[in-house]
Amino acid sequence: MDYRHELKFLVSDAELELIRYRLKPLMRQDIHQKEGGYAVRSLYFDDFHDSCMQENENGIDNRRKYRIRIYDGDDTVIKLEKKMKYRGMTRKVSKAISREECLSYMSGCAPRLSEGSTELEKELYTEIKMSGMHPVTVVEYERTAFVEPRGNVRITFDRNISGSEYLEHFLDRKLCTVPLLPRGNHVLEVKYDELLPEYIAQVLELGTLSRTAFSKYYYSRNYKHN
Repeated sequence: MDYRHELKFLVSDAELELIRYRLKPLMRQDIHQKEGGYAVRSLYFDDFHDSCMQENENGIDNRRKYRIRIYDGDDTVIKLEKKMKYRGMTRKVSKAISREECLSYMSGCAPRLSEGSTELEKELYTEIKMSGMHPVTVVEYERTAFVEPRGNVRITFDRNISGSEYLEHFLDRKLCTVPLLPRGNHVLEVKYDELLPEYIAQVLELGTLSRTAFSKYYYSRNYKHN
C-alpha cells in the first residue's frame, strides 16, 4: 500500500452526528463492523529514549510507530502493525500474530525469527534488541467506519478515546482506562489516496471543523506523565 492522505479533526457530538447523517446515503459502512461500530484497542511501543514520544512532541514529519491491535476485546485476531508518516501522508503495514507471540512482545521480548518471518517482524526484532523497543501505553476507543471505493476513501468516527497503563492486561476482555478527551469530544479521520471526491468534501464542510495533529498515542503517554 502506498502513502495516503490522512486528515484529522476534533469534533463534538453534534458535529459527528450531522456528518454521520450526511454520509449515510453516500458511503457504505465497513462490512467488518457490527451495527454501531466496533472497539479498537492498541498497545504502543517506544524505545528507551522515548523517541516516538519526542518525535510527536517536536512535530517531526518523517516518523513511525509500532503497535499491536485487537478488536472488540477479542484475542483470536491480533495484528502487529507499523504506521509510518512522511510529508503529511501515512502508510501502514501489518501482520497477523499468535497470542503467544503477542504475550512475548508484551513482556518486552522479541519472538524468535524464522524463515517465514516478515520484514516487519525482523525490523521490530532489531529495534527491541538494539533500541530497547518495548510496550509503553494502551489506547482504546469505539470506531465507526465509512468507505468509498472511489479515491479509496475511509472516514472514521473515533468516540470515547481512552488510555491505560495496565499493559499486562492488554488481552483481557475488559480493561481499566481513563478518558483522554473531555466528555463529548471525539476524533474524525479522513483517509484517501490522491483525491478526495468533491461530494464527500462537501459533506464534511460544516464551517466549524479545523484540522488537528491529534495523536492518540501521544495523548495517552502525556496523560501518564502528568
